[in-house]
Amino acid sequence: MKAVKTDKAPAAVGPYSQGIDTGSMVFTSGQLPIVPETGKLLEGPIEEQTRQALKNVEAVLKEAGAGLNSVVKVTVFVKDMGNFSRINEVYKEFFTDHKPARSLVEAARLPLDGEIEIEAVALKQ
Repeated sequence: MKAVKTDKAPAAVGPYSQGIDTGSMVFTSGQLPIVPETGKLLEGPIEEQTRQALKNVEAVLKEAGAGLNSVVKVTVFVKDMGNFSRINEVYKEFFTDHKPARSLVEAARLPLDGEIEIEAVALKQ
């Protein structure tokens, strides 16, 4: 088992890893819509924030030798369930033919007061 570390995704904002590679599976930590180059939380429409969070998930998976096509489970935490359909529109850009299991949960508060956080579990192929 080893920690995943890439500069293509934001550094952890606490005492944890961007992800863990077990050799056969990859578990990403929750990814906020932080722009890796600036380290700042992206502000703007939920669509842009969703896209950035998913790009961050994708970068962690790629560093571990996995990809979106090998994701088996996604968990999405949102501040406002009213954004459900707007989030889905962007989500469909990343998961087209491959549709992993997913949970989407409204949370009272997310780290850094973010509006969305996404984590994934993938198989290594």
